[in-house]
Amino acid sequence: MNYVKTAMLLAAMTAIFMAVGLAIGGRAGMLLALVFAAGMNLFTYWNADKIVLRMHNARQVDARSAPEFYRIVEELAHNAGMPMPKVYVVDTPHPNAFATGRNPENAAVAATAGLLQILDRDEIAGVMAHELAHVKNRDTLIMTMTATIAGAISMLATFGYFFRGDGRGAGLAGLAAIIIAPFAAMIVQMAISRTREYSADRGGAEISGKPRALASALAKLARGAQQVPNETVQRNPAAAQLYIVPAIFGRGDSLFSTHPDTGNRIAELEKMASVLDPGGGYEAVARPARGGSALDPFGRKR
Repeated sequence: MNYVKTAMLLAAMTAIFMAVGLAIGGRAGMLLALVFAAGMNLFTYWNADKIVLRMHNARQVDARSAPEFYRIVEELAHNAGMPMPKVYVVDTPHPNAFATGRNPENAAVAATAGLLQILDRDEIAGVMAHELAHVKNRDTLIMTMTATIAGAISMLATFGYFFRGDGRGAGLAGLAAIIIAPFAAMIVQMAISRTREYSADRGGAEISGKPRALASALAKLARGAQQVPNETVQRNPAAAQLYIVPAIFGRGDSLFSTHPDTGNRIAELEKMASVLDPGGGYEAVARPARGGSALDPFGRKR
């Protein structure tokens, strides 16, 4: 199903490229945009994961540079019966995580330093299990391609604004620069089903075996992400749908929200946990930052 949605998304994005090309350069501009879009779609399919990781300045870690974090992902991948993904850390205080890659054999998972700082081991495992569930469900293909293609459309509109020339083309290109970027973001929000997060929450809880730890992590991350801005999303709003909790906050469960309401997700996890552990519960209290220097077992600065 995600392959069909990806094909439909690529067709819509190509149509937008052609419309902008027509506005900027007439028929010749439209044909040029079509050629460019076709090449970009092919390039993005094979390289979108690398683009997203580079967008975040993510650094790859391994069993030597981040032994505890790497071991968590390794154990979860084994539990899920999946190939071991590449593991990355993003050196930003914004607490969040995402997965990328066109399929489970070419996947990567990433957590920010802010996330590793405020979550305990079980909570980190819950979050990374959620991201592995996205990979297993093949959500990452459409999520990753959407972020990169929508960003390219915004860039094309901006390019057209600065190199629009004079006359009727100038007005159309100026209008494109104003409306195309938010329109591209709207397509992102409509193309990405918010139910994917509920499915990944369920899958992550099954992989980790600790739904309450994931619920606790979601509460901490939602609060922390509201307090610490995400610079990547400020530059490219289409990247907002990549993360486990919203990087742009608005009214939950609305037509144009990128994620379901976090409280509703926690409630669903509590229902799941009540079946597995009726007497349990969780506390959504952030752990204080660790002092010291160098790198800890998670590959973050102490």
